[in-house]
Amino acid sequence: MFANAQSFNVENMINVGSSQNVQIGQGNRIDGWKMLLENIAPNALHDSRARFDPPKCDEDTRVEVIQELVDWIQDRDAPQHLLCMTGAAGAGKSALQQTVAELCSGSNTLGSAFFFSAGDPTRNDLTHIVPTIACQIGLHNSALRDAIAKAVEKDPLIFDKTIKIQMDTLVVTPFKRVCASGELDRNTFPHAILIDGLDECSGEENQAELLSTIKYCLLDNDLPFRIFLASRPEWAIRSTLDSEGYLYQLAYHIKLSDKYDATADIRRYLWRRLRDIGRRSRDRRAQSHLWPPQKDIEKLVAAASGQFIYAATVVKYVSEHRSSPVDILRIVVDWTPEARPQTRPFEGLDMLYRNILSTAKEMYEAVDTNKGRDFLLLFRVHQMNALRPYDDELQEPELADVVKSYFDKWERAYKKYGFTITKFRFQALHVDGAD
Repeated sequence: MFANAQSFNVENMINVGSSQNVQIGQGNRIDGWKMLLENIAPNALHDSRARFDPPKCDEDTRVEVIQELVDWIQDRDAPQHLLCMTGAAGAGKSALQQTVAELCSGSNTLGSAFFFSAGDPTRNDLTHIVPTIACQIGLHNSALRDAIAKAVEKDPLIFDKTIKIQMDTLVVTPFKRVCASGELDRNTFPHAILIDGLDECSGEENQAELLSTIKYCLLDNDLPFRIFLASRPEWAIRSTLDSEGYLYQLAYHIKLSDKYDATADIRRYLWRRLRDIGRRSRDRRAQSHLWPPQKDIEKLVAAASGQFIYAATVVKYVSEHRSSPVDILRIVVDWTPEARPQTRPFEGLDMLYRNILSTAKEMYEAVDTNKGRDFLLLFRVHQMNALRPYDDELQEPELADVVKSYFDKWERAYKKYGFTITKFRFQALHVDGAD
């Protein structure tokens, strides 16, 4: 019917040009900025309501590393524009990212932030990261916002393309164009881009794709951005940062667990937080200046093995209002193994999780109406529901069926390797933000 036609227009319908871009006719012009907003991940923002009360560094803790990070971000003339901070689970990477994000926001240097989370389907892959970054930087400059919106209007299918194409289309090209027009000063533009939890992005190939995109789109184009990325030292980032990797010369690498001893900070954190709990308690023993005992603090510090997540978990558990903090702390200390040279770094944390969950399970099953219901499955169900929009919650039986099916499939697949459903359940209960 339209043989050999390259460009045609039907009023109020779709206009297909030879460039293969899809545009809407004059009567229904699309709104590029609105389309962008429909493809971002609000939960990934540093001040998102979904991340309310996120982990961050306590006062007077991690002072040295925070200062190093802030100094690096503020030095616009430093040769390396990418800082990669690696550390084990629970080392405090997310708390440092959150603290730095808030400091940068307060000083108007935060361009964008994206916090990955394995348990949140809106921020556990690459689907939304580039639109989310583009949206945040666009909000800092009206001309840049307009340029980004026009890029979307020119190519409404951009969100289905590779993240390299997305980054070039939605960030690099608009930024360069607005700088060239004189409508944006690159020397004063908020330039910090923070990305936390690369290891929580599903699939090593996706993690590698993001690192490659950062290199070829942001670093190679000599943009003013300072990118601060945190991750566990897993394959994707290790392979790019080693002496043979393509980021070896380009990235400033901080190995958190090796460079900074967190022992003193953990001791200070435990002492301050437990004293605060004691002052608010009705138990006069907890209000005493002798509580918590120094020997208990030292035992907990040793059990933490440099991992802040251990100390944070102890504090959350002791702060339970239904019991005396003195009694709960005594229970935790009794659970805590004596430090030994051969102790594994996470042995104390594993034991703490196991005992907390076992105690909760016993209390749950002591209620007659809960007999016959699997506590750990229901715990996971409620965690999954917490990540869903309020109006999209699944009911408990539905979620229980989903989780049970998932566990059954997982156990069948991995049973030959010696893994059991019990081991997997404890892995599934690690809380977001533990890093």
